[in-house]
Amino acid sequence: MPGGETLYETTLDGGKHWSTTMRRGTSLRLVDLEGGANVGMLCYNPQNLLERYNAPDTLKCQHTFKLTRGHCLYSDMGRIFCSIVADDVGWHDTVSGNTNKAIVAARWGLKPYQEHRNDWTLNGHDSFLVEGGKYGLGRRDLAANVNWFSKVAVAEDGAMAFDSTHAKPGGAIELRFEMDTLVLMHTCPHPLNPASSYPRKPVGLQFLKADPLAEDDFCRNFRPENGRGFRNNDIYHLCAGESAC
Repeated sequence: MPGGETLYETTLDGGKHWSTTMRRGTSLRLVDLEGGANVGMLCYNPQNLLERYNAPDTLKCQHTFKLTRGHCLYSDMGRIFCSIVADDVGWHDTVSGNTNKAIVAARWGLKPYQEHRNDWTLNGHDSFLVEGGKYGLGRRDLAANVNWFSKVAVAEDGAMAFDSTHAKPGGAIELRFEMDTLVLMHTCPHPLNPASSYPRKPVGLQFLKADPLAEDDFCRNFRPENGRGFRNNDIYHLCAGESAC
């Protein structure tokens, strides 16, 4: 993993949610501590919350169905929120969406917080709403999210299959943030996870000082479109001034 100085680290328990603003020039390393983790994530521009992660553009402009090292997460304005600078997992899902209350209740049973406290069965959709609400975001602001550590393959007939053996203990991915980014995340189960009991898989979070972006940067040159995305970021920071840097 290429990250620099560690600024802060913590653990996000399974079935929980959190949010933070990642600054340009910092990295976030996610570590699957036990195996089988899933981290749902959405990204927004804290200076303009109308700008948010765009899954279709991220996939089509990089000619991919999965996310891994070299790929960038695009906003709906053609800019790059973050780059995947390191990844020893190899496949991350960004097409399957979230669990909701109905899915969790049908598969693992409804366990409300009032009765079960920290063992309640929280879902990804409501987790994003809780975290987004802290910043004035609501249902209309949700978008297709990333599911880090989860692999979903598609057969020739279009059937989607969740790989339960994909996420191994110690697997890690590092995201370098190319602009200030509001990050919403949860560790609720993937919507296609067939586990018999509600999976509570903790994830380590490490906040790092990123290395400066170089002209021969792997992510910048991974696809021609990425070069244009980084150029859009340059123009944005030039016009926004130091307050956006």
